[in-house]
Amino acid sequence: MSQPRKRIGLLFGGRSAEHEVSRLSAANVLRALDPDRYDIVPIGIGRDGRWLLCDSGNGGGRGAKSLEIPEGAPQVALLPGGAGEMMVLNGGSGSSTLRLDAVVPVLHGPNGEDGTVQGFLELANIPYVGSGVMGSAAAMDKDVAKRLLRDSGLPVVPFLTLTPGTRADYRAAMDALGTPDLFVKPANMGSSVGVSRASSPEEFAKACEKAFRYDAKVLVERSVTGAREIECSVLENAAGDIKASPLGEIVPAGSHGFYSYDAKYIDADGALLRIPAELTADQARRIQELAVETFKVLGCEALARVDFFVDPKSEDSLFINEVNTLPGFTAISMYPKLWEAGGLPQSELMEVLIGHAIARHERRNELALV
Repeated sequence: MSQPRKRIGLLFGGRSAEHEVSRLSAANVLRALDPDRYDIVPIGIGRDGRWLLCDSGNGGGRGAKSLEIPEGAPQVALLPGGAGEMMVLNGGSGSSTLRLDAVVPVLHGPNGEDGTVQGFLELANIPYVGSGVMGSAAAMDKDVAKRLLRDSGLPVVPFLTLTPGTRADYRAAMDALGTPDLFVKPANMGSSVGVSRASSPEEFAKACEKAFRYDAKVLVERSVTGAREIECSVLENAAGDIKASPLGEIVPAGSHGFYSYDAKYIDADGALLRIPAELTADQARRIQELAVETFKVLGCEALARVDFFVDPKSEDSLFINEVNTLPGFTAISMYPKLWEAGGLPQSELMEVLIGHAIARHERRNELALV
């Protein structure tokens, strides 16, 4: 006897600078979800923050490169405690309701990946894919994540944290981190948005100005000159088993000195992806172990991509760069590509993630509240 089809809310867009990347990822997730098992309800979050009901044939349907948020789409609102009940506001014609069985957030950056949406979905009492409030918030804030990892004895690149009230000039940052070559980045942003390299006072001042446009907290990190960028996808199933994928290496190409936003999404030849990464068996095993340990330390759930630097001067010298709890799911994104290399196609990957979301939700609802 076949299982009843589940109605899945596909949440995309958002108010962050990664709005466009989210739409690309969501189109790819839509293609990966089995239409024989799921009714997909695309919900676009506009740049103004409104949740809008989008057509399931959105942007050309499953062949679309990017999902669209059409003008005039009806606004929707999940009801707190409604177990998936959603109001559809149809303007002058009144309102109706729609019930979702689970939500797949395909959101990157602030107001989506940082625990805010996760908290809202918790209040709505609906299963959702990905880390919970704490894991999402901890991993999103690079300052908090690095402190937690460092205090757990895991290797991170030396860093300074700046705020509008606690700034540092280039000389002070260089002296503190022991190198003239620095990276400056917003603490709460992904996709390399707002990230700059600085090796002079002028470059440092411009890099800080740019990073502070995106966040009130900025990280300055020591550059690991010539570092190899290795990525690992981590996956947790419904039973709580956590596994690490084969490893991939990012090799910036052309004029890109690092894996910038342009190299990721604009320049088709901006980077080479090597899967599997060329590492010894011991190196690969160590990185996979560190990826799983990082996942646990930050309280991540379901999925995360853990990025590493390997110091070319010492192949045994590894640094955890950052953790992404809602990694890109575009056609060229590392997270799904690494699992494909491990024998798990995207359709099966989505099955695991939705299965985890529903099982976790059931476990949480069995907990005593008083």
